[in-house]
Amino acid sequence: MSDLKPRTLISVQERLRDQVAHALRAALISGELRPGVVYSAPALAADFGVSATPVREAMLDLAREGLVEAVRNKGFRVTELNERDLDEYTEIRALIEIPTIGRVTGTATAEQLEALRPQAEAIVAAARKHDLIGYLEADRQFHLDLLGLAGNAHLVEVVGDLRKRSRLYGLNRLDERGELVTSAEEHLELLDLMISGDAAAAEACMTRHLGHVRSLWAEGQAEPEEPRPALKLRVR
Repeated sequence: MSDLKPRTLISVQERLRDQVAHALRAALISGELRPGVVYSAPALAADFGVSATPVREAMLDLAREGLVEAVRNKGFRVTELNERDLDEYTEIRALIEIPTIGRVTGTATAEQLEALRPQAEAIVAAARKHDLIGYLEADRQFHLDLLGLAGNAHLVEVVGDLRKRSRLYGLNRLDERGELVTSAEEHLELLDLMISGDAAAAEACMTRHLGHVRSLWAEGQAEPEEPRPALKLRVR
């Protein structure tokens, strides 16, 4: 029995680290953590209501993903993306995702595709409820599960990494203008085209969707972010 407790403590610590990393990624994507700003682990830990250790560990995970960089004796700086970075990420995603969508349209069953409808509807529902974190989480899961139907786990991993690195900024302003709903509804359109078996139309829809996403990035970076409220840890 004596050796069970340490394993339990490690498990709890690792789970907390994963939860913090997830919350930080969500805050980066939504713009709560701003590019170029240095954040200290103790300050973030106070916002989350946890100790600094899991925050530091989670930040190191994000540093390995290229989302933040360590600043000696200060904390972590959120990496800034320039227009070239965003264009290159979009180009890589297009090269991977558009033909994969066409291939999956021809190989996936209607039942497999229809099973993704609740996720597509969740994206729209989150956009209409102004739930930005819910929108981003549902959007990520839908796209990765859809690509997963191609049967290539490495492809899904690469796209997942690209999505982390090409995070969206300025979603609050876009949400206020109602533009996120338009982007969200494209997921249902894409799904319907794929279920109908129209690979060419599905690829065209995916092309338009990626272009729309790229325009959201550009608009989101056009104005400085307003200060955000304290972060909250969402336990999963």
